[in-house]
Amino acid sequence: MLDHATDNIERKIPRRVRGRTMLRRTTTLGTTWSTIPGSGGRIAGRLVGWGLGHDRLSISRILPKSHLAATDAMASSPDMSDLIAQNLAAIRHRIAQACEKAGRAEADVSLVAVSKFHPIESVEAALKAGQRLFGENRVQEATSKFPQLREHFPDLRLHIIGGLQTNKALEACQIADVIESLDRPSLSDAIEKAAQKTGRLPELLVQVNTGDEPQKSGIPREEADAFIETSLEKFGPKIRGLMCIPPEDEDPAPHFHFLRRAAERHGLPVLSMGMSADFETAIAENATLVRVGTAIFGSRPVPQS
Repeated sequence: MLDHATDNIERKIPRRVRGRTMLRRTTTLGTTWSTIPGSGGRIAGRLVGWGLGHDRLSISRILPKSHLAATDAMASSPDMSDLIAQNLAAIRHRIAQACEKAGRAEADVSLVAVSKFHPIESVEAALKAGQRLFGENRVQEATSKFPQLREHFPDLRLHIIGGLQTNKALEACQIADVIESLDRPSLSDAIEKAAQKTGRLPELLVQVNTGDEPQKSGIPREEADAFIETSLEKFGPKIRGLMCIPPEDEDPAPHFHFLRRAAERHGLPVLSMGMSADFETAIAENATLVRVGTAIFGSRPVPQS
C-alpha cells in the first residue's frame, strides 16, 4: 500500500524531489521539507505550496532514524525571520521585473503583505525586513496585532481587504489606514457614521465583483459606475481607487482590464489587484497595489474557530 501511495504522489511532486529523502523543518510558519542530496528514500505525501523556493509535504512515511539529527539541525537555521525576508526580497524582485516589462516605474507599485491568520511574530519579521504595508481580512484579528506593532513601527500602514460587516465599520475606521472593500450603500452609510463618531475616515477603495460571483463581496459590474459616482459624492477625495478579486478559474487579465478602464473613467489613481499567482499580469494592467500573502508568509494556518 505504501508503494501504491508513493507511486500516486510522485506524479504530483516536482521532478527535482523525486526519489529523495526529505528533511522536515518546523517553524511557526508551518512545516517545510528539503532533500538530502544523494539520498534514495521514496516519499509518500502531498505537495502543497509554501512561499517562494520552499516546498511543503504532508508525509505519510516516517523518516529514517539516520536522518533525525540532520532534521533537528535544519529546524534551527535559517529561522522564520530569514525565510520571510528572503520571500519578500523575491517578491520585490518579481515586481521590479514586471514593472520593467510593462514599462512602468517600480515605485508606482506597492506591495501589500497579506498577513491574515498569521501570528504577530510573522508580521514583526516582515516589518524588520522593511515591509510597511499590510492587509488583513478581519477587523478583530487586525485589532489584536497592529496597535502594539505601531508602538514600535509607527510608519506601518494597515489595509482592511476582506468583506466588511456594517457592525465592524466603527472599529475599521479606528484602526485602518485604507478600507479596500467598500461595496454597498449600507456599508457606505455605516462608514460615514463611524467617521463622524471617531473623527477619522480612512482612505477607501470600491471593491468591484468583476466576475459577478454570488459568493464574493464587491459591487456587481453593472452597478459599479453608479456606485462609484455616489461614493465620490459622499466621500470626495477619500475614494482613492478600486479593488477586485477575479474568479479563480478564469484568466484574470480581462478582469484587471475592466477595473483599469473603470478607474480611468472616474479619474481614480489606485488599483488594488493581483495576488501571489497573477500580480505580474495585474502590473501590466496598471495595478498600483498588489496583495501577496502565501508567497511571503507561507501557507495560512487553519484559523481558530
